[in-house]
Amino acid sequence: MSTPASPWWTPHVHADRRPLLLARGRIQGALRGWLAGEGFLEVDPAALQVSPGNEAHLHGFATQMIGNDGLARPMYLHTSPEFAMKKLLAAGEERIAAFAHVWRNRERGVLHSPEFTMLEWYRVGEPYAVLMDDCAAMLRLAAEAAGSRELRFRDRACDPFAEPERLGVVEAFARFAGIDLMATMAADGSTDAAALAAQMAAAGLRSAADDTWSDMLSRVLVEKVEPKLGLGRMTFLDRYPAAEAALARPLPGDARLAERFELYACGVELANGFGELTNPAEQRRRFGLEMDEKHRVYGERYPLDEEFLEALALMPAASGIALGFDRLVMLATGAPRIDDVIWTPVAG
Repeated sequence: MSTPASPWWTPHVHADRRPLLLARGRIQGALRGWLAGEGFLEVDPAALQVSPGNEAHLHGFATQMIGNDGLARPMYLHTSPEFAMKKLLAAGEERIAAFAHVWRNRERGVLHSPEFTMLEWYRVGEPYAVLMDDCAAMLRLAAEAAGSRELRFRDRACDPFAEPERLGVVEAFARFAGIDLMATMAADGSTDAAALAAQMAAAGLRSAADDTWSDMLSRVLVEKVEPKLGLGRMTFLDRYPAAEAALARPLPGDARLAERFELYACGVELANGFGELTNPAEQRRRFGLEMDEKHRVYGERYPLDEEFLEALALMPAASGIALGFDRLVMLATGAPRIDDVIWTPVAG
């Protein structure tokens, strides 16, 4: 029988973790300084919201808010500060950033904590590709603040000072899985699950009879694509299928794709960026589809934040991104698990 690990608050365990936590502070300070130098206003969005977010596979923590009348109203801890921050953009702010604690249920592991810190920032009137430049600068700053020249996770390394790779999702599927993703999408952005299943079978990849197109895309991404990204240099996996970008603008000239990218280093996803959708009717439609899928898979759905949809009508064109701050600290310090770089890890 193995001996249980000592809790994080045991003095000898804390002594081992403390250098990583001090590095976390230096990294956060460096990023705050960079954001201030770029003209960002740091904001502090409230975590208690009427909706935790409306993506099918994100799971919130539910609670109740009891009013002065004694009546209970359902509320949630946010999975991202996105809705609140976009309301600030609608109100007139133009460059904002937040180090926000966020909560995601059903997520626990080496790279996942139920509560973690997300660095989220927005630029009004600027193209989403600028966010890639932001990310590259931040990864370099993080490595320097940690006293390192590389990012590392297990046996994988990434040089943040090397020229980043920008790779389209369609190109990545062809290169790493031999799949022609565009052949499974119609001109209007609708998808063909049978066509993708046939290509997966030809490539030796399994799929279940009840898998949706999105289920299969996710499986190929996890099994064949993600492990090859961010090795040696950071990778921006760009131009996602529109069906996988509920909060992003369509790519000009091709409605099948969207202005969305994810940042990878050492095979680890670090950030998710968008050219932001600002059409309230289209956003409502997409949220409805996401909640229908959540109900199909998990038997539940979350309410819509009606104020957020109203605010979209006032929100100017903008680009925004969320970066997993704890994961960045992990890679910059070479820590083996996310709990090692969180000051007080969630129990259990």
